[in-house]
Amino acid sequence: MTSPALVDIDDIRAAADRIAPLVQTTPMEESRAISSMVGGRVLLKCEHLQRTGSFKIRGAANRIACLSDAERAAGVVCASAGNHAQGVALSATRMGVESTVFMPADAPLPKVEATRGYGARVVLTGANFDEALAAARAHCEEVGATFVPPFDHADVIAGQSTLGLEMLAQAPDMAQVLVPIGGGGLVAGIAAAIKATAPHVRVIGVEPAGAASTRASLDAGHPVTLDSVSTIADGIAVKRPGELTLAHIEQLVDEVVTVSDEAIARAILLLVERAKQVVEPAGAAGLAALLDGAVETLEPTVALLCGGNVDPLLLNRIIQSGMYEEGRYLVVTTRVGDQPGVLAKLLTLLAEHRANVIGIEHHRLNTKLGVQEVEVQIEMETRGHDHILELVEKLEVAGYPVEAELPPGART
Repeated sequence: MTSPALVDIDDIRAAADRIAPLVQTTPMEESRAISSMVGGRVLLKCEHLQRTGSFKIRGAANRIACLSDAERAAGVVCASAGNHAQGVALSATRMGVESTVFMPADAPLPKVEATRGYGARVVLTGANFDEALAAARAHCEEVGATFVPPFDHADVIAGQSTLGLEMLAQAPDMAQVLVPIGGGGLVAGIAAAIKATAPHVRVIGVEPAGAASTRASLDAGHPVTLDSVSTIADGIAVKRPGELTLAHIEQLVDEVVTVSDEAIARAILLLVERAKQVVEPAGAAGLAALLDGAVETLEPTVALLCGGNVDPLLLNRIIQSGMYEEGRYLVVTTRVGDQPGVLAKLLTLLAEHRANVIGIEHHRLNTKLGVQEVEVQIEMETRGHDHILELVEKLEVAGYPVEAELPPGART
């Protein structure tokens, strides 16, 4: 079978001219803290600060800009529960094109309202993305509108490619770039731009281990559809890459690696604390691979932070997970006597060993408890893996039986 034609440098430069009025140049910042941690110079490409909060506006804007006058008059349609929806909505509105976005019925309210705020008509339908997608395609057939795909289209890939040119202009000496992978449009575009102008630069794609459809497809030699995906990185939780995007990846991307959700959570926590950047899980995948040792540190390495649209409640859970992985959060369960002063004695012991208690619960009904015993579950802030091991030892020596799920770094 003949391989599809890849996006070339003329396509990319034309796309850059088309979308220039709509997108902004996002910062490239060196992180001394992260560079020190990995033993090499690391630059952060802050595309999460792009309009609509992600790179998606680039591809959407280029696709819509390429439409004929008649196609624009008929409007555009997409299906998305997140960043693509907002990119299509703003791009269409700025170009005077009517847009309709189909989202699952239970799509997060902040994303629904943001999409409406950018000027789209939002249709909530279906129990999941696949059902919303089917409804979107049916609507296109009915009204003659143009469907704007999230990744598998040459115009979309060319739009994402502009990010590659932008990074090369900001860091002409970069040795490699780490790019999150979902459907593959972003890494395909960036690889097309970089390999056309600086072929010595390594392009590394990173996808979550729980949604590694590109890795599976590369191994199989053709697009593979996963039975299911499970990851906190919902922005790149894609069951099947596109055929065109996979063709680009096969020919232009140097390596594709996977990364765990736990590593992504640690990367998000580090970005918040040390770089003062709030990034969604999908946007932190590239950096997570570097921090986790999944890729070699070349100098300088650019970690692309491609999106920042994260729900605050999810962010809170992710940060808590990252703190647990780093040994800075612990939940222990123990038993104490059901007498006055006993709990105070336990809390005093924890305070003496620098544990900050942030939550506590009593449970009297448990078949494991004696008549005069109470089960106590304590949430606490800790100071690293060694501190956790010290606390567990002190509690057990003092006669408190400890049940706790210790983070990997504190397991002996």
